[in-house]
Amino acid sequence: MVLALLVSGSVVVLVLLGLFVFGLRRRLIQRSGGTFDCSLRWNVPDEEAEPSGKGWIYGVARYNGDRVEWFRVFSYAPRPRRVLERFSIEVLERRTPQGEEELALLSDSVVLACRHRGTRLELAMSEDALTGFLAWLEAAPPGQRVNVA
Repeated sequence: MVLALLVSGSVVVLVLLGLFVFGLRRRLIQRSGGTFDCSLRWNVPDEEAEPSGKGWIYGVARYNGDRVEWFRVFSYAPRPRRVLERFSIEVLERRTPQGEEELALLSDSVVLACRHRGTRLELAMSEDALTGFLAWLEAAPPGQRVNVA
């Protein structure tokens, strides 16, 4: 009986510790400011007939100088999963979620199709975050190439 209580207590403590670390990591990412919720779909086929809900990963993006660092929400990794340089991002189109995407993304998300160093990707974020992202792209120093459609 005592052994069962000890094991159960240990499991509860480990689960709570894991949840605490998730929360702590997110607070550390957001500490410097300039963060926004952003889902990412990487390496999207160029000729996709109808967008599906597959491949979307929920994350948090953070502005860091001329880069946007993207972190997976459900990860313990302290480093960003993807880094997008401002001068390598080419905006292709903007659209609303379609079909199954509406279920896979946060409500009121807008999908921004981009190309980064030859890789097609899609970012889904709120309208406010999109406005900030496009302003950040266009705020490049003079003489730098930025492609915003």
